[in-house]
Amino acid sequence: MSNPSYLSRNAVRALPIALLVACGPLLAAPNDAGLAERLIALRGEVEQLNSELELQRDEQRAVLSGLAAQKAELNASVDRQKLAARDAETKLLAAQEAATQAGASGDALQPVLLQAIDGLQQQIRAGLPFKIDERSADLDALRTDLQNGSLLAARGANRLWAFFEDEFRLTRENALHNQTIEVEGERVLAEVAKIGAMALYFRTPDGRYGQAVRSAERWQFVLATEAEHNARIAQLFDALRKQIRQGYFELPVLAAAGGK
Repeated sequence: MSNPSYLSRNAVRALPIALLVACGPLLAAPNDAGLAERLIALRGEVEQLNSELELQRDEQRAVLSGLAAQKAELNASVDRQKLAARDAETKLLAAQEAATQAGASGDALQPVLLQAIDGLQQQIRAGLPFKIDERSADLDALRTDLQNGSLLAARGANRLWAFFEDEFRLTRENALHNQTIEVEGERVLAEVAKIGAMALYFRTPDGRYGQAVRSAERWQFVLATEAEHNARIAQLFDALRKQIRQGYFELPVLAAAGGK
């Protein structure tokens, strides 16, 4: 027969343990609920960040696509100008060779040289607005010397060949020059950065930056209005002053005044 006192003592000992086990889930419930709410909040933040990241990626893809299109257009323009220069050079060489083989006189060669001068001047006016008046004036002087007889046709051909070589050099040159330009109706002596035959940027004496932009068959010198564009053009000028003529530069392509 069991001892009553022994049972009562065991019952008393078991009672607190049973109470603790029963109360355990009640005590843990508030902590579990808070953790769940925190996980839900974190999941929402992660989804929002993912959405923002995808949006930024889409914007970056659009920017890169636009830059790629601009680069392709500029490269095509350079190729066209180089092709035109080579074509004019080929014609001049062919004319010189034909004149030599046929024993042509200076009078027969002169019209060929004058035609080549006209073609080169047209190419200069169609290209970047880099010292167009000065380059064209030199060709005008050569034309005058040929027409008034002060320069023999053979020597004129050599001088014209030197002009073509200078034009080829300009298509490859990345350098700083000084040039008088018109900015917002005012003529100023600006510092210009010529990037081959692709682009021409400028810096006015008062520190404003901009780019030569073609619109409606004419060139405009357009000021950069965004701080980021000014900073990138300034970086180009600084690199060219340090004789850094090769490298990676992110440069803006500005729109013509009035959006045309």
